[in-house]
Amino acid sequence: MEVVGKRRNRIEGIEKVTGEARFSGDLDIPGVLDARVLRSTYPHARIRSIDTEDALGVPGVVAVLTRDDLRDMDPYYGHCLRDRPILAMERVRHVGEPVAAVAARDRLAAEEAVSLIRVEYEELPYVATLDDALAQGAPVLHEKAAGSGDFHDVNLSDAREHPNICHHEHMEIGDVERGFAEADEVFEDVFHFPMVCHYSMEPHTTTARFQGGQLTLWSASAHPFLIRSELARLFGLSMTDVQVVVPYVGGAFGGKSYLKIEPLVVALARKTHGLPVRLEHSVTESMLTARRHSARCWIKTGVKRDGTILAREVRIHLDTGAYADNGPRVVARAVLRVHGAYRCANFRSDSYGIYTNSVPAGSMRSIGGPQSVWPVEVQMDRIADVLGLDPLRYRLEQLLGRDEQIRPGSRGIDGDLREGLAKVAEMLTEAGPPPAGAGTGLAVGITDSEANPVSTAIVRLLSDGNVVVMAGSTEVGQGARTVLSQIVAEELCVPFERVMLRGTDTHTTPFDRSTGASRSTTVMGTAVKFAAADVHRQIKAIAAEQFGVDSERVVLKGGAAWCGEARREFAEVVSGFFGMPGGELIGRGYVRAGGGISPILPIFWEVGIGGAVVAVDADTGEVEVQRYNSVADVGRAINPRQAEGQDEGAAVMAMGHTLFESLIYADGQPLNPNLVDYRVPGFRDIPRTFESCLLENGDGPGPYGAKGMGEGGIIPVAPAVCNAVAQATGVRIRELPLTPERVWRALRSADTEGS
Repeated sequence: MEVVGKRRNRIEGIEKVTGEARFSGDLDIPGVLDARVLRSTYPHARIRSIDTEDALGVPGVVAVLTRDDLRDMDPYYGHCLRDRPILAMERVRHVGEPVAAVAARDRLAAEEAVSLIRVEYEELPYVATLDDALAQGAPVLHEKAAGSGDFHDVNLSDAREHPNICHHEHMEIGDVERGFAEADEVFEDVFHFPMVCHYSMEPHTTTARFQGGQLTLWSASAHPFLIRSELARLFGLSMTDVQVVVPYVGGAFGGKSYLKIEPLVVALARKTHGLPVRLEHSVTESMLTARRHSARCWIKTGVKRDGTILAREVRIHLDTGAYADNGPRVVARAVLRVHGAYRCANFRSDSYGIYTNSVPAGSMRSIGGPQSVWPVEVQMDRIADVLGLDPLRYRLEQLLGRDEQIRPGSRGIDGDLREGLAKVAEMLTEAGPPPAGAGTGLAVGITDSEANPVSTAIVRLLSDGNVVVMAGSTEVGQGARTVLSQIVAEELCVPFERVMLRGTDTHTTPFDRSTGASRSTTVMGTAVKFAAADVHRQIKAIAAEQFGVDSERVVLKGGAAWCGEARREFAEVVSGFFGMPGGELIGRGYVRAGGGISPILPIFWEVGIGGAVVAVDADTGEVEVQRYNSVADVGRAINPRQAEGQDEGAAVMAMGHTLFESLIYADGQPLNPNLVDYRVPGFRDIPRTFESCLLENGDGPGPYGAKGMGEGGIIPVAPAVCNAVAQATGVRIRELPLTPERVWRALRSADTEGS
């Protein structure tokens, strides 16, 4: 291959490092107004009244938006459940919820006006924890079950076992009771996973202009086509009246999936009589808009004395916050991901999304994966320890093999898990024995890709021989533009530098379901490959006619058509076809379940395998990850440099929720929604030795055997580190993050119990 598989530089790299790249907040839109939002300071309260008179009197204020401006429409939205209002209507349900918004000629005027809005609240009892929410007689966040959105992709039910249960998923295989009855040993544990914030370098930013019945939106979003659909419904427009433009996005990780601030900005723009409005969040505001689900996981496993797993039962409660967001889909993914990567004929799991008075939780890198793989892998180490088995050998014996199914009717495992685990073990062994007092830990994670396989693409071969790719995958920093361009260059046999792919504009770019779930290379990559192949066929047929030969004799190479020694540049072929130095050839690519992609789900299994060497300071409880090795099964790496970067980036992100990241609440109030008190990983937190290895067996469903990747690397870090801590100290910790205080207390408690 000439282009695919090569370590190409990112096509937008120079723009970004020189500051030329334009993000949503950089766009120069004439007459744009600054927006500011008044947010609730109460976790739960009834809104008695809102007084905006003083705010409207501030010079430069153009519009003030309150709930009264939304009475002419259904103000509730959500792709899973339509339970989230544009602005709080009768009640606020979490600290930070928007209550009113201002658009002004400048930022200072907007901020002054927001400070002058007077809201009278009646405080209500709130639910702060999972237990609070599930208690009998608990305050109810949503009395009525919300209607379902257009893009939920899960089986939603109106029947609620408890009014604060947003969604429940159940999965059962075999006879669990019989499995436990036949077990020689039964292990039971409870694990706690923290609230985690996405922290993208670019906070949420959106600009909207409502003019002449036409809505234009410039947004840092990963789901422009879904946004178009939902905004059209909300504001009574046709999809042709809604244009969503996505420039570069400064990181997303799921936090910019679906709708976040877009409906609010559009509603405010509707009041400004055609003037555009821009809302730029601060980091704190973004942290009060979206987060990852915190979780409590009860897991029980029955085994034979040789370690054979006979039964597993799991209950996982996920805190979805005040509104559903993507919670139902996270619940649906977690119910299977807690199965683990091992044979288990008897399995039962129940996954619940629970409403609480906290920031809404939604998508975040590998939805439901870190919360569910961590308990399984830590318990696997505990089983091996109690039974006197080597953790590596035990896993190798129990791992699912290629093509083995977890659930009847689903896709079998499409990779070699043993090969990946053996590779991690080999990398750790080659580094030599761990330092004295350090411990080594392993973990294997598999997640079912929840990517919806619908994408369309257009490839245009211009009359000068250059190529334009039109694909709706959003460049959120993952390198989608580069990978898709490589696929087109390979398929059309043109130099990589002659392929151009720009940002998404829903008026001109063909539909893509979304950017997320590691789907861009696999699903959209297949669509652009089909579109490029369409052009490939056309250029060969036209060139053959011009050469006067059958198309089988024409070969494409280096941006030219060849027939023996005869050669015609693509530009010559195109201009010759149209009889002028103009015109273009257009190729189309469609992907859907059963059309280009197998209808059997999941589309692919995403695999993440890790090994850690950890040292623990017994006096302070500080955990130092000295070495981390990661293996990603990618099928085929279209761009190995980018693939390694994605895997390493996922592992670094996981270091955060493993060691120190946690959004903390007390009395319904978030205590640390800022980058002073909430710390994200920095260079000092990267292990001294940090290596990633790509497994390439060409066994994926995407172009040239590629699989999705970039999320799998986040799931094995926490269990690998926890297992290494246990080996180093003899203490197993079942609550993240592993802060020095938590580790120190666990060590002291173990010392006390031992004495």
